[in-house]
Amino acid sequence: MLDDVHTTSVSPVFIGRAQELATLEDALARATAGEPQVLLVGGEAGVGKTRLIDEFLASAVAAGAVAAVGGCVEIGADGLPFAPVSTVLRSLRRKLGGELDGAAAGQEGELARLLPELGETARASHDEEGRARLFELTVRLLERLAAERTLVVAIEDLHWADRSTRELLGYLFRSLLSARLLVVATYRSDDIHRRHPLRPFLAEVDRMREVRRIELSRFTRVEVHAQLTGINGAEPERDLLDRIFKRSDGNAFFVEEIARSINEGCRTGLSESLRDLLLVRVEALPEEAQRVVRILAEGGSSVEYELLRAVARLGEDELIDALRAAVGANILRPTADDSGYRFRHSLVREAVRDDLLPGERSRLNRRFAEALEAEPALVRADERAARLASYWYHAHDPAKALPAVLQASVEARRRYAHAEQLRLLERALELWEDAPKEIREAQRPMDYAEVYPACGCADQALRQLDLLAEVVVAAHMSGQLERALAISKRALRTLDRSGHDPLRAAWFWTQRCKLMASLARGDGWEELSRAQELVRGLPPSPVHAEVMSQVAGWTMTHRPGPEGMAAAERAVELARLVGAESTELNARLTLAYFTVDSGDIERGLAEMREVCGRAVALGDISVLGRCYVNLTSALEGVGRSAEAVETAEEGGRILDRVGLVDSRAWLFGNLAESLFSLGRWDEAEAAALKTLRLALGTKPRGTAANRLARLALVRGDWGTAERESAATREHYGARNTEPQYTLKVAGQAIELAAARGRILEVRALLEQAVAAGFPPGMQRYLWPLLCEAAAAESAARGLPTAEPGRGEALARLRVAVKRVPQPVPVWRAHAAMLQAELE
Repeated sequence: MLDDVHTTSVSPVFIGRAQELATLEDALARATAGEPQVLLVGGEAGVGKTRLIDEFLASAVAAGAVAAVGGCVEIGADGLPFAPVSTVLRSLRRKLGGELDGAAAGQEGELARLLPELGETARASHDEEGRARLFELTVRLLERLAAERTLVVAIEDLHWADRSTRELLGYLFRSLLSARLLVVATYRSDDIHRRHPLRPFLAEVDRMREVRRIELSRFTRVEVHAQLTGINGAEPERDLLDRIFKRSDGNAFFVEEIARSINEGCRTGLSESLRDLLLVRVEALPEEAQRVVRILAEGGSSVEYELLRAVARLGEDELIDALRAAVGANILRPTADDSGYRFRHSLVREAVRDDLLPGERSRLNRRFAEALEAEPALVRADERAARLASYWYHAHDPAKALPAVLQASVEARRRYAHAEQLRLLERALELWEDAPKEIREAQRPMDYAEVYPACGCADQALRQLDLLAEVVVAAHMSGQLERALAISKRALRTLDRSGHDPLRAAWFWTQRCKLMASLARGDGWEELSRAQELVRGLPPSPVHAEVMSQVAGWTMTHRPGPEGMAAAERAVELARLVGAESTELNARLTLAYFTVDSGDIERGLAEMREVCGRAVALGDISVLGRCYVNLTSALEGVGRSAEAVETAEEGGRILDRVGLVDSRAWLFGNLAESLFSLGRWDEAEAAALKTLRLALGTKPRGTAANRLARLALVRGDWGTAERESAATREHYGARNTEPQYTLKVAGQAIELAAARGRILEVRALLEQAVAAGFPPGMQRYLWPLLCEAAAAESAARGLPTAEPGRGEALARLRVAVKRVPQPVPVWRAHAAMLQAELE
């Protein structure tokens, strides 16, 4: 049961930490009762974090819990993402056998990104939903495993975590609702400088109700006395205790090291440098053992035995003797799975590594790379590419490093580790000019997106532009939008200098459109127009189809009308010609929406349902989420609220099964609107709150706040309505020009002003809304807005403050009514109600 719960301390006695251990045991009890818990354990290097966790895990396992440990490794910064999570899942699979496979059933292809033993990895998604889906499925897997037992997951050395691991853990912490799960993570607090990437993560999770933090302090003099007694088997002399306590300053690891040094005969002349203190035992080893320790220090946080043997170039007997000496001196220890060796404490590894000469480090990295190239099976398949890239890069060999780094970036992308992919691609850009021309020309496009012009050209050499395109996508997907925008500008400048390449230029302009909108630098239309001009008149291509699909989608949300419908028709035609089915399905969905708005309701709805069915059959998550969101919205827009609820519930089950989180958030926002229309207010509130819990982006949060504000208004809770209205505006953004959002905000403001009896404010808001224009297809927002304004005028009739300007306000309303269509009964009912208020 304790195969990976290891003990690392010299002292056989666990010293102090009673309060911290009690906190951990309390968290275990809460988790056992079905209340998920998260504990973050911080402290300086050597203060005793690992010993505390080892002690706790041993008692937790003895109490019947299942424990799994995963450690973050420094190579994570070079593109080895999700390392601790993969280790935890691998440990759980080893312990629980087929139970984990059963819990993962149906989603093996996605979860294989974290645990390759589950089988072949599914085709990667090229949008943000793929990553969110992986996170959601991982959370569900852990929840299923923790349904019938208490599960304790320990993540060590969080200060070394790659960004993808931090984001997955943050999602896990936010998403846990009811499971017998306890997550414990340790980190070095003394390493968390002002710009350390873990600092904002800690600040974020500190706000979560489920998360508690423990900070381990150094030992007191009394505790050092107890520690030395445990190490030596007898109480220390007072002078010795004073010397060791002063020298170690209560750091548990340094107490052990100093005590060992003294016990081994160094009773005088202790080094003033703690680094030298850590090296003194290494230097006391036989020469061969020292060499093996230096090799291991450069190889990574742990190194497999067979890989170490290949690099050390020793006979098996000589290597075993060297390792035995290092393990006997308590410098090294076997890894938890007995596949290799690691340092007993990372501080020793850091001291040994820092003592290496620059040439020695590059030579060792070359030997590691050569050994791994010669025999790839020396390391696990999911680590191979990242480690080979790291070894060749630190060997300072651009010819070898460039292809290795590019391959590692592909592996990182397949795992949705976009931040690590970006780091690797940036490294490839750094290596590009130094790599020989024949090496550059031997590379091939990485085929990361269906619509990029280089896709599928196996005989075409990788160009630097293709690499820049990879960087743009990786930066965008990892949330580094400014970097993506800067690289897209660089690529377009290169295209301007190098000659006419309209397809690639159009692709980059399309990316800039998305980035400008995401950064609130504009609505993206100028960039999209440039892309449209570049592809005009060109033969059909995936890029051309995607540009027209984007134009149609942009028009649908910003300027609905005939031009958008024509763009959608052209996009469908082009996508069919080039066989780009995902683009075709997206364009068909947009076209169907326009068809409904044009008045051909049944045909448009039937087409949307057909696209939904096809997306389900294909398992195309790039289309699947949007299908049900758009279909439920269209149904509500034509007054079929009950049908919209049924469709939302059906779509919710499908999206839940495939783990599309943000799409589910949008869907619950639509469900809340339809439930409100049906007068099922409590259910509408629950759906809006579900949106808030699931939403990854700001716009679905704005929709949830809008729904909650409307509910507060009809319930007469003006204070809550004002707070939620303010949240709506904040989430949608002050620069947002999409009518579906601006009209919601305007209508809500009119409704709130009317509820407060502020007729002059109602009139001013109505005047602004009329001046902004009434786009086609927006009657679902316009009729309630106009009805509220008319009801306010009716309620204010006869009031002295309301009479001045009343005639103009009524005239404005009558003119506005004529501009809003009434395509279905529900909107004709609104028109009749408004007319009654005006009479």
